[in-house]
Amino acid sequence: MLSATMLLSLGIGCHHELETARINDILGNIDANTGDPQVGWDTDEFLTDISEATLIMSSVVKNDGLAPGGFNFDAKLRRESTDVEDLFIAHISGMDTMARGLRNVAKLIEDGSLDELVRKRYQSFDTEIGAMIEAGKGDFETLEKKVLEWGEPTVPSGKQELAEMLFQSAL
Repeated sequence: MLSATMLLSLGIGCHHELETARINDILGNIDANTGDPQVGWDTDEFLTDISEATLIMSSVVKNDGLAPGGFNFDAKLRRESTDVEDLFIAHISGMDTMARGLRNVAKLIEDGSLDELVRKRYQSFDTEIGAMIEAGKGDFETLEKKVLEWGEPTVPSGKQELAEMLFQSAL
């Protein structure tokens, strides 16, 4: 199985990597640390960013959980944190942040607005040509014929600001 830390070493954001692993059915565990992208990411600090935790837990929910792995909450004494109580607090904070992320995912699912926005954004993937492309059967020659037949496509708005607003409203 692939861990999130291994994926993060590629230099791409956590949620993107978790979704890539999930879609490819290789998401098995998550190293629940965060860190600093400027120093190589994994600095064994616990996640306290509720927004990132919500995205992470969204991937976990879509994955129907984590199996055979789970969350790896590990930490080391670092910086000014020099006693066992600091580690205890760090674990509580990290687990609480993930729990808050999970609650936010439940709100988003219950509301359904963000899922509907995403469904509408990618509804062309459900058309005959969209399905053909997704199945890897749409070669350039076929696609060129379709473009010449249909003319220049109208590109609808991705509604990015609305998506961000809907996501943030759950936090």
